Amino acid sequence: MGKWLLLGYLAVNLIVFSLYGIDKYKAVHKKWRIPEATLLGAAVCGVFGALAGMSFFRHKTKKPKFYVTVPLILVLELGVAVYLFFTIR
Repeated sequence: MGKWLLLGYLAVNLIVFSLYGIDKYKAVHKKWRIPEATLLGAAVCGVFGALAGMSFFRHKTKKPKFYVTVPLILVLELGVAVYLFFTIR
C-alpha cells in the first residue's frame, strides 16, 4: 500500500507541476489563465510540484501571494507529517 501511496503522491505533484507550466504558457501567449486560487489549491495537494513549477518555469515568483504562501504550505505539511509520524507509531 505504501508504494501506491507514494506513486499517487508523485502523480499529483507532476500534475501540479504541469498546471504551473500550462499557466506560464498561457500567460506568455495572452490566453485564458488558470485562476490563482486553483494554483494555490493545487499547491496544497502537491506542494513539491508547485515549488518545482514556480522555480522551473519562473512563474508566480514575484507575487507575494505565491512566494510566501507556497513555502508556508510546505512548512505546515512537513509539520503535520512529523506530528503524525510520532503520534501514530
